[in-house]
Amino acid sequence: MKWFTESRLFDLARQGQRLTHIGAVIPLSFFFALTSQLGIIPLIIIMGSIYGLTENGVSMKGVPPLEAGFWMGLQLVFSFILIYVILWAWLKFFEKRQFWTLGYEAKNALMKYGRGFLFGALMFGGAVGILAIFGGVAFEAGDPTQQGAAALGGVALVLIGWVVQGAAEEVLIRGWTLPVIGARYKPWIGLLVSSLVFALLHGLNPGLSAIALVNLALFGVFAGLYAMREGSLWGISALHSVWNWVQGNFFGFEVSGTNAGGGTLFNLMETGADWLTGGTFGPEGGLAVTIVLLIAIAITLLWKSKETTQAITAQ
Repeated sequence: MKWFTESRLFDLARQGQRLTHIGAVIPLSFFFALTSQLGIIPLIIIMGSIYGLTENGVSMKGVPPLEAGFWMGLQLVFSFILIYVILWAWLKFFEKRQFWTLGYEAKNALMKYGRGFLFGALMFGGAVGILAIFGGVAFEAGDPTQQGAAALGGVALVLIGWVVQGAAEEVLIRGWTLPVIGARYKPWIGLLVSSLVFALLHGLNPGLSAIALVNLALFGVFAGLYAMREGSLWGISALHSVWNWVQGNFFGFEVSGTNAGGGTLFNLMETGADWLTGGTFGPEGGLAVTIVLLIAIAITLLWKSKETTQAITAQ
């Protein structure tokens, strides 16, 4: 598989004057991610002064979806925006290359982003379909002002935050960690290490289970393969963002153990065994998502591209 061993992402990583050593990449990945989370502190202070603080954080109970969606979007932006800044500085002053070399070339960017957006929605929709087939999901009665048409404005507004959040994680893991290790050592080492780092970065999320940890690693493998095959981050950035948005604000599930503010179009809840539904972690902690990720990995590996078909025909 030429796209695996000679991915464009590796070529872009080599455009700098140096590649960061794996012994530094791994701890720096965690350091960059955790440091970025500090960016939310000023926003929490502002929100606390407006809405008040409880043991669980800022009290947003009863806040209209549009207003809640605005603040939820800002929380996502403030929590992840520093990843872009930190990586820009690292690339500029240490590796000596430009930020776009993380996988954001302009060619076909809109097409790749739109395709990733569609795939992400279909993938999570498939997981919900599996849950429905096995009786693992049901509609939940909730505040009518926080769901359906009444929540449409907030649901749309919070998508901006998910766009920033999803791309930030992809920039760090699939745009930097994977290509730098893969280009300096072996592609499979970059894929494996980046997938494990991605899973462990979510290790403190509420409701984490063994299945959830496996699914996070599987998502890392899938996302890495997708990015390597496409040779860019546009598609996987969109896929990651819409996956979270559809999960939290379209269907109303927890996103990796956390509640998504801003309202939801459909208010669904998991019913049945946690091993299938994911329990308090959300569907990402259950076997329904495991099945979807395994299928997605298989398709990414086995799908014959136009170039592959032409090569086989020529032989």
